Amino acid sequence: MLEEELFAVLRLQATPNVGDIIAKKLIRNVGSAEQVFKENASSLLKIDGIGAFVVQQLHKRETLIKVEKEIDYIRKGTIQYTYFLEESYPEKLQHCVDGPLLLFYDGSINWNQPRIISIVGTRNLTNYGRGFCNELISELTPYNPIIVSGYAYGTDICAHKAAMENNLQTLAVLAHGLDDMYPKTHKKYMRSMMENGGFLTEFWHNEKPLRENFLKRNRIVAGLSKATVIIESAEKGGSLVTADIANSYNRDVFALPGRCDDLFSKGCNNLIKNNQAHLLTSAEDIVKMLNWDVTKKQEYTQPKLFIDLTTEEQKVVDYLQEHGKQLLDVIALDCEIPVYKLSSLLLQMELKGIIKPLPGKLFEV
Repeated sequence: MLEEELFAVLRLQATPNVGDIIAKKLIRNVGSAEQVFKENASSLLKIDGIGAFVVQQLHKRETLIKVEKEIDYIRKGTIQYTYFLEESYPEKLQHCVDGPLLLFYDGSINWNQPRIISIVGTRNLTNYGRGFCNELISELTPYNPIIVSGYAYGTDICAHKAAMENNLQTLAVLAHGLDDMYPKTHKKYMRSMMENGGFLTEFWHNEKPLRENFLKRNRIVAGLSKATVIIESAEKGGSLVTADIANSYNRDVFALPGRCDDLFSKGCNNLIKNNQAHLLTSAEDIVKMLNWDVTKKQEYTQPKLFIDLTTEEQKVVDYLQEHGKQLLDVIALDCEIPVYKLSSLLLQMELKGIIKPLPGKLFEV
């Protein structure tokens, strides 16, 4: 990105009452961030959802002064950044309507790796939660996922440390700029974090860890990953906000159950009870739900080698190999087989040991 465009992007970020959603709308309608500030007011007002107050905010003098300071810092080359229209921008965040306009990062990160999970929970992690978190990440190691969390006390730092101990990439999403570190006691892990992943934030370099920043940070934690895991949570807490955001993004949420009278299991138990999270008892639950079972995928070729299949049976097997578990109606539609005929076909395939029925009219090879 050219410096002129970067300057305009930062200017949009600094403009009061112009959040990520409005900024993206402006950019997509006029072609670039730089053009937003060149466009005349009457043209901007024609954009759906853009009013006179927003247009007026775009040209405040104090915004330019802030941007000059930040661009000077970026010129020093101490941090890296990625823009929402660039290929380097995290792919999963591209699908979040309120994903950050610009992200700053440091470390050795490959966040476009397909297997990414976020692990969050209470800061008052119990021995039960800590033991489960460590065991979960250890069991997931063969699948080489990136572990995302918020670098806070309790669950967050436990997840980061377990990832590093198992030589997995781990990414800390910060609620402040990269020139600061919160909590201070976690500075001792920074070097290892940089070697095994790194740090990511939407906040400018000198931004402090304000209370409201943590809630904004949570949407990045949820948006970066395919699934969010809640290890422990009280009845109210930031991790429940993260779970709610993940559900709004149509991502999978998993929660560790606990005893009904445990304070730091109430949040997780409620998520499960209200069908807002899958019950999590082991890494296998995540592996199956996210279709990470590489061994099973390799074994899918066996029906072709050792069982005589009809043309339609082979068509269904090929489809399920490619797409993983699917609904009966979806299989019928995509394979162009009438539902009444497919039901009988699937029953015969089940008896042959080729496919397995799952709850909710789902089937897998």
